Amino acid sequence: MSLVLDPAAQDLLFREARTANAFTDEPVTEEQVQAIYDLVKYGPTAFNQSPLRVVLVRSAEARERLVRHMAEGNRPKTAAAPLVAILAADNEFHEELPRLLPHFPQAKDAFFSERAVREQSASLNAALQAAYFIVGVRAAGLAAGPMTGFDFAGVQKEFLDDDHTPLMVVNIGKPAEDAWFQRSPRLSYDDVITTV
Repeated sequence: MSLVLDPAAQDLLFREARTANAFTDEPVTEEQVQAIYDLVKYGPTAFNQSPLRVVLVRSAEARERLVRHMAEGNRPKTAAAPLVAILAADNEFHEELPRLLPHFPQAKDAFFSERAVREQSASLNAALQAAYFIVGVRAAGLAAGPMTGFDFAGVQKEFLDDDHTPLMVVNIGKPAEDAWFQRSPRLSYDDVITTV
């Protein structure tokens, strides 16, 4: 059975898409970011909790503060990317549940009254949303360079608060000619899929 999605769109979002390590200097506009969010916000999360929060690092001063917390090999990429986003999990997402889950507003207290439960759920569901975000960046004709090589505690202190846990930093923009490393192998269907 073939996929319904047009092959060109499949290539754009998956087969030809790569993690970018270099970008042109073409800016990423607020309108592009809005369009990305307006698309990816529909991706499912448990209880529609939607715990992903995004900090867009646009100013030169904020970029310098972020670069200091990046691993050495990630500093030049982050310094030069047209736009950098810090993706974080909101551990207090439950406060929004009465609005996000109007048919079951008591879920806030019934399932998420304990901080440890919220942190675990926020981490998993925000990571899921981060994946949607990366696909959304690709859908906008841009490339993403997601990274976890940074000082998590430093980024949290510098840009977030105790209620938000950083997940990754994503460089965003039009890929430069030399943006890609050689594609690494992937596991086969039989390596991954088991039928019981």
